[in-house]
Amino acid sequence: MDIRQIRTFLAIADTGSATRAAELLHIVQPAVSRQLKLLEDDVGAPLFERDRRGMQLTEAGHILLDRARRALRELESAQQEIRPTPGLVSGAVSLGLLPSSGELLTAPLVGALQRAFPQIRVSLSVGYTDHLLRWLESGEIDAALLYDPAASPALDVKPLVEESLSLVGLASIGLSDDYPVSIAALGEAPLVLPSAPHRLRSLVEHACAVAGVGITFAAETNALSVQKALVAQGYGATVMPRVAVQQEIERGEFSAARIDAEAFLRRIYLAIPTTRRSSTAVRCATTVLQNCVREIACSGAWEGARWIGPSHAPD
Repeated sequence: MDIRQIRTFLAIADTGSATRAAELLHIVQPAVSRQLKLLEDDVGAPLFERDRRGMQLTEAGHILLDRARRALRELESAQQEIRPTPGLVSGAVSLGLLPSSGELLTAPLVGALQRAFPQIRVSLSVGYTDHLLRWLESGEIDAALLYDPAASPALDVKPLVEESLSLVGLASIGLSDDYPVSIAALGEAPLVLPSAPHRLRSLVEHACAVAGVGITFAAETNALSVQKALVAQGYGATVMPRVAVQQEIERGEFSAARIDAEAFLRRIYLAIPTTRRSSTAVRCATTVLQNCVREIACSGAWEGARWIGPSHAPD
């Protein structure tokens, strides 16, 4: 297979039509059909089936789709590095962010990238640490912010922020950082927490077990939005970084108090794979990301966070 076949395959998958794919690629429809036939001959299986809705991916097509996207992105990044526009850094970069701080970081990050490197095309993916680790390993993302990743030769990690976890409940409970709570407070109301083996769930269960605190679960969910919705409807309290509920606190919906125990302090790291070479665009984008985290944490806008990275902005 060659790059023309990959582009053709992706265009058909995105449009659901050989005719529309031809328009997108600015070639004639018979050329699209020929490239697809050559690709199907190479892989030894049909990649599409036709129905009333157009051209739908077969099982083989679904298997090829994600890998083809990654392959094309890598080829385009290599091309940009080999033949860059003079004076400009360009290319595609995919960064992973955590759900709790994603909303806080996205707008400043995109704005800073557009000002510093307008030719970089950035894609932002949001997921929990375990998901982000898998995406880093598979090459779906180029770098990510992670909570306390285990030491691994496959990752270059830099600590950026230390963040405290809070007990979060309805505003009527009257939680406040002026009165930090002990681990015992986690046993006073049902909890809405992520499902096992999520790291936050493991942290809460282990800390409570060590402290001899019995906890009950109101519900389990791996969606931050659902977690907050259940708390808002009075099903229980939860544990999360204060920044994740700052808007709800400001609107008078939630209240939060820092959990006064060392086990409930977590560090956020910038992680970059060592198993593949980072492009110039990736290195520039991660520098901008690190600067954004530093500026927001040091400004006080990131509630419950303390900058622990370098005292000066990275070059």
